[in-house]
Amino acid sequence: MSRSAPPSRPLAYLCLGLSMSLVGSYVALSKPLAAVLPVFLLAWMRFGIGGLAMLHWLKKPADEPPMTAQTRRLLFLESFLGNFLFTACMIYGVSLTNAVTAGVTMASMPAAVALMSWAFLREKVSPRTWVAVGLAVAGIAMFAIASRGHGPEPGATTGKAGPDWLGQVLLLGAVVCEAAYSVIGKKLTGALGPRRITSIINLWGFALSAPLGLYAAWHFDFAAVGWGTWLLLVFYALAASIWTVWLWMTGLRAVPAAQGGVFTVLLPVSAALVGVLVLGESLSGLQLVAFAIALASVLLATLPSRLAWRVGKDASGRQ
Repeated sequence: MSRSAPPSRPLAYLCLGLSMSLVGSYVALSKPLAAVLPVFLLAWMRFGIGGLAMLHWLKKPADEPPMTAQTRRLLFLESFLGNFLFTACMIYGVSLTNAVTAGVTMASMPAAVALMSWAFLREKVSPRTWVAVGLAVAGIAMFAIASRGHGPEPGATTGKAGPDWLGQVLLLGAVVCEAAYSVIGKKLTGALGPRRITSIINLWGFALSAPLGLYAAWHFDFAAVGWGTWLLLVFYALAASIWTVWLWMTGLRAVPAAQGGVFTVLLPVSAALVGVLVLGESLSGLQLVAFAIALASVLLATLPSRLAWRVGKDASGRQ
């Protein structure tokens, strides 16, 4: 399984889209979890639950070559940046802002992935992919402008010192971590299978978060946590540690990192939609238009080249 043929392009696109949609969902749902559980305890428990669920993925397949020193370093960086730092920055950032604001800050993620892919992987980013990246950034940026005039930010009057700037800085840090995660993940898919990558970086995440997680657990009253929170935690752990990582690594086996990065636009879209449907936040008509533009970027990035050319030709002929 680990060295099987890469998936077809349509299946790879589906995997990437589902992965980022799940990430956006658990990013939004991490806000109520962070209100009950300390951040590093939440992260440590997430990795622990995920690790228990995929212990059988840790075993080295018979057809997998020995890991090189470079592969081991990349696995550590993948976990440190994409799991540990991303989780800390995102949960703290969301706790100081809200799910919609978190989605807004993700606007630069497609561009960050494309730039890192070009700089570190030497990928040739096609003009169509750059246009798709531009649409993604423009759509979420428009959403940001609309959201600032669409009512007060939840938590803006909580009395915390500098919640806006600190939350934004942390969320921007999460953007950089997620972009690095995509680029390093593409590199790793050439050496290991998706299951092995998923299980090993989760194990590193568990180890990295253990000191602060154990400290938080020592001072935490677990009896005060309701069953609803525990169920939400299990979903969060399985989605964040297993489903999203495996789906993303599977998709990257057949798709360039820069093109795959366009799918990160689904993270803010799903985060904001969960904020609206589950957390009681709201969207304006202009914000919905902005999301339609952002989603058009995914369509442009994934259409076959010949079909994309025909769509563009038909559109120009109707103008």
